Amino acid sequence: MKLYRFLTGPDDASFCHKVTAALNKGWSLEGSPTYAFNAATGAMQCGQAVVKHVEGKDYDPEMKLSEQ
Repeated sequence: MKLYRFLTGPDDASFCHKVTAALNKGWSLEGSPTYAFNAATGAMQCGQAVVKHVEGKDYDPEMKLSEQ
């Protein structure tokens, strides 16, 4: 099964730690990062897609992707 997640967060170290944690759990970067201004908060936001191949499991929409 191939899993997809889109990680988002503020443009600070917490976002980098979120992506780093995913990479260390076997996720891989997919595509380019995104960067946009959030007018509601007045801050820049980051986004990065990550994917992961998991053998021997079937996809279930109820699964928590971050725990795979």
